[in-house]
Amino acid sequence: MTILVTGGAGFIGANFVLDWVAQSDEPVINLDLLTYAGNVQTLSSLEGNPQHVFQQGDIADSELVKRLLTEHQPRAVLNFAAESHVDRSIHGPEDFIQTNIVGTFRLLEEVRAYWKDLQGEAKDAFRFLHVSTDEVYGSLAADAPAFTEEHRYEPNSPYSASKAASDHLVRSYHHTYGLPVLTTNCSNNYGPYHFPEKLIPLMIVNALAGKPLPVYGDGQQIRDWLYVKDHCSAIRRVLEAGRTGEVYNVGGWNEKPNLEIVERICGLLDTLRPRADGQPYAGQIAYVTDRPGHDRRYAIDARKLERELGWKPAETFETGIRKTVEWYLDNWQWVENVQSGNYRDWVEKNYSGRSA
Repeated sequence: MTILVTGGAGFIGANFVLDWVAQSDEPVINLDLLTYAGNVQTLSSLEGNPQHVFQQGDIADSELVKRLLTEHQPRAVLNFAAESHVDRSIHGPEDFIQTNIVGTFRLLEEVRAYWKDLQGEAKDAFRFLHVSTDEVYGSLAADAPAFTEEHRYEPNSPYSASKAASDHLVRSYHHTYGLPVLTTNCSNNYGPYHFPEKLIPLMIVNALAGKPLPVYGDGQQIRDWLYVKDHCSAIRRVLEAGRTGEVYNVGGWNEKPNLEIVERICGLLDTLRPRADGQPYAGQIAYVTDRPGHDRRYAIDARKLERELGWKPAETFETGIRKTVEWYLDNWQWVENVQSGNYRDWVEKNYSGRSA
């Protein structure tokens, strides 16, 4: 018994692989292209572990995917591979089209051919699990109910549009070809190994470096925050017992405005790593020009997942954010290693000229 994970060196994928190896003796084949957000250092604890087989490569490389499927005969494929940062999609949407749409299509084609040739119980038990985002649903008004699995798709960025397209492809392969698929749409993840261009790790890194803490617009954009290890446990549960063809929303039941998140991080750092001058980190907050088309609110209704599969998040935001800040303080070498020249160039490109 083996699973194939794509994008398993990225933030969510790597956390999933680490948790999988810690909780199961089933081997995992890890396919990742190692773009800017993929980092094999995250998987360093698995070096030499025969349960983890890493293969650098692209999900759009049909021959490579075919070889991995044929050689390892996985019982499931879990697709985490995606370009996933809205700001990057605004500056350069083509990579998102190629990976999230073309790549997903080519992966589906190879998985469909592989599944078609399976026999008996192996064919019946096979699953393709596609990991997606709540951003495909668009933006919510302040008083609107949270996204359910029945909510209409209304993507508002090149990133969310490309993920919406991939979701539709996955759905179509189930209805057209019978491929046994599962789709999860998650809210904003946070936790260990998060690439430091995203809100929470960026605030931690900038605060400790004495840099401004850039807050878009008025900072009142609301997100539902999901601790990454809770997300991984939800995916394991959906893989185990989810109904094929179904979509499951995964959320943390933690709606918070961005400004509150930043202030909470500042408060934790004031306690855990006080500034040398004794001043609060909140003094570094700097409001900057909002990004184009910034969705105002996301919120996930995860009751279907709880009702059908008995899953609920284990962490509150208070416990999860403290664990996250402590992890970054304890793993500063990882943070320094991922802040390459490419990362610094990106931060400069995205935030230069935004001062409000």
